[in-house]
Amino acid sequence: MKAQGVGGLGGPGGIFKIGQSLSKTVKSNVLFKNVAGLNEEKVELLEIVDYLKAPNKYKAMGARVPRGVILYGPPGTGKTLLAKAVSGEADVPFIEVSGATFDDMYVGSGAKRVRDLFAKAKKLAPCIVFIDEIDAVAGKRGNKFIGGGGGVYDQTINQMLSEMDGFNTSDGIVVMAATNRLDSIDDAILRPGRFDRHIQVGLPNIKDRVEILKVHSKNKNISSSVDMEDIARKTPGFSGAQLENVLNEATLLAVRNSKRSVVTSDIEEAIDRVMAGPSKKSHRMSDGERRQVAYHEAGHAIAGLYSKEGEVVEKITIIPRGQAAGYMLSAPEKQETFIKRKDELLSIVVTTLGGRASEEIFYGLPRVSTGAANDLFKVTRLVTDMITKFGMSDKLGLYQYVPSEGTINPYKNQYSEDVSRTIDEEVSRIISEQYLKAKQMIIEHAQELKLIVECLLLLETIDRNQINHIHSTMTLPPEAIKMKDKLRSEGKTIDLSPDSDVLIY
Repeated sequence: MKAQGVGGLGGPGGIFKIGQSLSKTVKSNVLFKNVAGLNEEKVELLEIVDYLKAPNKYKAMGARVPRGVILYGPPGTGKTLLAKAVSGEADVPFIEVSGATFDDMYVGSGAKRVRDLFAKAKKLAPCIVFIDEIDAVAGKRGNKFIGGGGGVYDQTINQMLSEMDGFNTSDGIVVMAATNRLDSIDDAILRPGRFDRHIQVGLPNIKDRVEILKVHSKNKNISSSVDMEDIARKTPGFSGAQLENVLNEATLLAVRNSKRSVVTSDIEEAIDRVMAGPSKKSHRMSDGERRQVAYHEAGHAIAGLYSKEGEVVEKITIIPRGQAAGYMLSAPEKQETFIKRKDELLSIVVTTLGGRASEEIFYGLPRVSTGAANDLFKVTRLVTDMITKFGMSDKLGLYQYVPSEGTINPYKNQYSEDVSRTIDEEVSRIISEQYLKAKQMIIEHAQELKLIVECLLLLETIDRNQINHIHSTMTLPPEAIKMKDKLRSEGKTIDLSPDSDVLIY
């Protein structure tokens, strides 16, 4: 009988593929020198490399090398790259499989695929077995909602536990895995003897971002005038994958504009594209919209400038991007920290509320816009976390109402209705207090805010130096004055009045 194409008996994905391992084996050419930053993580993994190269010295000492290593952290931080680097340094086969490929609609196929994977590893030993997104196959058992319990979904993880118990480190197999959520992994998988070593792969700090940018710029024609430290300072919270994407987008922009090399303006535009999407130059806002967006973004800037623990304002723009009509980019004045103090978090709340506060002061409550929707989402989530996770409410005390670790049981209330009401009241109180502070800052520094608004309406995008010029001299920067003089020579002037329907008259 003839096979029925893709869904046929013998075609790709046909039933004869049921239970077959969907892993792929490669020879990795990635070395630790190709992995920028992550120095502490690489030190932790050097032991695995050394064991794969010279296992006998560990046996002679009676040492048990970790059977499994789990790498956890946000997406795009280099977990897969680290695993490939271990394989490349040790010069052993790299068997890669995604956790999502183990289970399908056929009962028992996931367990069979696990058996096939480890049978393949034993034939190729010494080798690295890398399971990406292991949480898809090794989540906490009994937590599946289909069928009311674990059932067949637990067969796969039980088989994995059995296979990891069935070999020892003398077999030359090291299992590595990656996940974005360590707290969702079953405890039996994480215990010693299985995944012995847990290595956090976090977002890069400014020093690591410089190294990552330098690595990804090697095969690109980047102008010598580009200051990688300045670019790193403007990209707090970016992962390694996002930084690579920034340089790639910048290179594409340079090619599009027929440039011979990538310059700073290309990279800054690429940062904006990665953060908020491409600019919508064809989407022309009305004069009134542009003015109101300028007042909104200037409100953020003033609140950030005058908050005690506020961040440095790096850029403000009123050019629409993605869902945003404009935005402000800020960065820590010092190197990023591992923890945030309560006063620092409150400064973030004040800065985030500055846009709505400015609109209310200059436009009045009936004319505030929808531009603060994302701001309100952010502050509500942050203040709720402060109260329910960080114990930063005197009224509710040092109790964690929403666990920051482990998996929340959706069928169990975490707190009573009275506590829920108190949490709502505390969230409302803190947001209201910080909003009042933002309004007071804007009223006190209204003249400086209007200079920022005028500068934005003249230039559309202003940077840190121009903002600092306004802040220190209370005058427009030279670029804005030049544009203002040009308009004046044409008999035009910028109208800052929120009540006007026109911007230039």
